[in-house]
Amino acid sequence: MLPRTPAPLTLGELESHLWGAAQILRGLIDQADFKSYIFPLLFFKRICDVYLEEFQEALDESGGNTTFASYADQHRFDIPHEHMWHKVVEAKDEALGQALATALREIEKANPDTLAGIFGDTPWTNKDRLPAKVLRQLLNHFSGRHLGNSVVEADLLGQAYEYLIKKFADLSNKKAGEFYTPREVVRLLVDILDPQKGETVYDPTCGTGGMLIEVVHHFVRRKDDPKYLRAKMFGQEKNLTTSGIARMNLFLHGVEDFYIERGDTLRDPKFLDQDALRQFNCVIANPPFSLQAWGEEDWGNDLFQRGLTGVPPRRSADFAWVQHMIASMSRDEGRAAVVLPQGALFRGGAEGKIRDKIVESDVIEAVIGLGTNLFYGTSLAACILVLRHDKPAGRKRQVLFVNAADQFRKGRNQNTLEDQHVSRIHGWYRAFANIAGRSRLVDLAEIHDNGGSLNIPLYVAEDTRANFAPLVEAVASLEGALADVAMTEDALRRQLKEWELLG
Repeated sequence: MLPRTPAPLTLGELESHLWGAAQILRGLIDQADFKSYIFPLLFFKRICDVYLEEFQEALDESGGNTTFASYADQHRFDIPHEHMWHKVVEAKDEALGQALATALREIEKANPDTLAGIFGDTPWTNKDRLPAKVLRQLLNHFSGRHLGNSVVEADLLGQAYEYLIKKFADLSNKKAGEFYTPREVVRLLVDILDPQKGETVYDPTCGTGGMLIEVVHHFVRRKDDPKYLRAKMFGQEKNLTTSGIARMNLFLHGVEDFYIERGDTLRDPKFLDQDALRQFNCVIANPPFSLQAWGEEDWGNDLFQRGLTGVPPRRSADFAWVQHMIASMSRDEGRAAVVLPQGALFRGGAEGKIRDKIVESDVIEAVIGLGTNLFYGTSLAACILVLRHDKPAGRKRQVLFVNAADQFRKGRNQNTLEDQHVSRIHGWYRAFANIAGRSRLVDLAEIHDNGGSLNIPLYVAEDTRANFAPLVEAVASLEGALADVAMTEDALRRQLKEWELLG
């Protein structure tokens, strides 16, 4: 069925191809919605091309037996023949949207255990929003490249997929915080948790699946074979389209041992062990900052007793997420890392009372302060709260505070963590020691003396000496600045004379 094997695509070619698809939608679709159109088409084209390759391999193996080649056990996914990519493309323009929508639904039905609901609810038949000629352009664009395994390995396709998610995050900016966490922040969280062979990893606000994908990268960086050492991964996401994208993301990275559920984690957690929350070795999350109207009215009577330490206020679910993550950590070796706005470290009222109880329970291992403007949609400074049920003996009733507020590269619209910053912060966490102006081990008694506040400046005084250049360098810099001022003044005077504005 494949007349010849196309040449393998490079990462650059693949990224350019995918970005070219997005350009077709510019000016017609809100940039925040690009992902709802591009990712389902990419995934549809990928699984159809892989199916054709599998069919050809089975055909060759069986000596041309098409019945054998069509058996479900010859294929990763079952694609009904009449709903293959090339069949959809053959539809007339006026019926194209309906043919596509029908094909995606039928593929989901044919794979109920793996693909149910994965394509989301994109309005393919709405010609006011997506005219037939534009949809035709999109399909023709994707048809221009074969995306089977012979041309694009899963790792390469996964990298291109992440590239596209990042591009869409840049375009949608404020809305991006709902589905995307900067990759370097994700890497820092995963490095801190350090998942091991056979462990389970859970993200209660998984977005497009970036944190779970980073677990795979973590094994690769350790030079472990992720095919055999990959942790079992679980995620829950409230948004239908985003949860589907997370599943596509994992599939396209070649990950198979995962479970993504759709739903509101605080109101309706999906991962249960009989009548209790399921517990995991590693829990990781970047929940929406200070989420309002999150379900506080039922928290006091929560079936899973997540509110035993108190009910967070309606205006902020920050500590509801912390409570949920603590309840989801296994008692043996369970650990968690969660990103929060720094205000959660010192706000009073109900949050202060909850924080006091959590501090006293001795599950807080570390508080790491990050710089400002690192996340999409907010310029607030964030922090990482590291939690552990069973601390090593030498760390009990102590909390490590790390001031990493200066670790970022300044950007015009947004600051970024770079690899060097991630390595430094992770190194300070692993050292678990007093480092002047950077980190400090604090007894719980001192935290109680500070009214239960975890505000980092109370415990780690900034080493202001680090902000000053050596004297010789400072003098040279000042002299250079003064020379620049003099030159600028001379140039301005000459210009004013030319304009006859200065005598």
